[in-house]
Amino acid sequence: MKENKTATVKKKIAPTPPKKANPLLQELLQDYNKEINSLALETNTPGAAIAVVHDSSIVFLKSYGVKRAGSTDSVDVNTVFRIASVSKCFAAFLTGILVEDSVLSWDNHVIDYVPNFKLSSPEETQRLSIKNVLSHTTGLPYHAYTNMVEEGIALDTMLSWLKKIKLVSKVGDAYSYQNVAYSVIGPVMQAATGKTYESLMQEKVFGPLKMNTASIDYASIMQNPNVAKPHLRRSRQWKPAKITDTYYNVAPAGGINASISDMAQWMIALLGNREDIITRATLHHLYSPMVKARSKNRNYGRMHRLSDSFYGLGWRILYYPNDTLIYHGGYVNGYRSEVAINPKDKIAVCILANAPGELADNGIPLFFDLFNTRRDSINAWEEKNRIKFLGTPAIP
Repeated sequence: MKENKTATVKKKIAPTPPKKANPLLQELLQDYNKEINSLALETNTPGAAIAVVHDSSIVFLKSYGVKRAGSTDSVDVNTVFRIASVSKCFAAFLTGILVEDSVLSWDNHVIDYVPNFKLSSPEETQRLSIKNVLSHTTGLPYHAYTNMVEEGIALDTMLSWLKKIKLVSKVGDAYSYQNVAYSVIGPVMQAATGKTYESLMQEKVFGPLKMNTASIDYASIMQNPNVAKPHLRRSRQWKPAKITDTYYNVAPAGGINASISDMAQWMIALLGNREDIITRATLHHLYSPMVKARSKNRNYGRMHRLSDSFYGLGWRILYYPNDTLIYHGGYVNGYRSEVAINPKDKIAVCILANAPGELADNGIPLFFDLFNTRRDSINAWEEKNRIKFLGTPAIP
């Protein structure tokens, strides 16, 4: 194990005084709500929930549709969804907290904590760091053993199989998306702290952020009475599907359950407003490019021409000529999730849906299309009323 350094001193957070609502932003949000309602109707999406955070304030928190197609049981802001690969962002967030606590370092090697872990190359095994795991630069081929995740194989078993796979690059050289290898961060954390990944997430993230309906296991979502059922497209209609236990075996990669109210609290922290939990400096590190990674989500390219795209630590980084979005999406078991952050304008948006399709795919680009046309007037009102953003400078 690596020796601990002096832990980061985290600031105590005083209550934020209420701010006067920006009428121009409120007008935008009203228009956005109309657009989302229309899109939900057009696409016949069963249910969804959306949150928008501006600086330290939740300015939009809405639910749409029903938990189960054919029912009248409406989705509300505390209805729980699976967030799929957005769980990866939480894994990096928790790692950042442990780095601040001097429990871990980004450059620590996986083998220092999980001695039995092996890649096919002994030399690359020795090189593999936490930073490589969280940036998908392990050298493994794309989605190594994801098919076995869906078969319900235990994580320890799948990790032991990675040594059988021929590497496609040296560690750190190239981006290659993973679920199994990404989840080795769980055993690393357990070795470093003596606590399970699930208990650490509850202690360090869910609890302090008051994410009261969030969980990270199959039993919790099955026991919760306020859950959106997943849906799949059959015969041109959305049909309810069974909630499966797949991907809970790779909890850091895809195992979190949460409501939109939970996600809104997390986004306040992602915008740098909870330095008692995670500092802006650490967030900036999470949002910094680690490796070039082509964005496959065409909806974000249609919004404005993409200049470039990268992967940071648990996050995609999308560069536009005049903007940067920090983004991640997810899909599992009929659930879709999207989160995007604009650090410059201190805006974060999250969509949770119980069916894939146009609403989840286009809901966030739609918001930023509306915002970008009104950005100058919204920000001018903020300046005139001396309401200053609290965040770090935009990522260059």
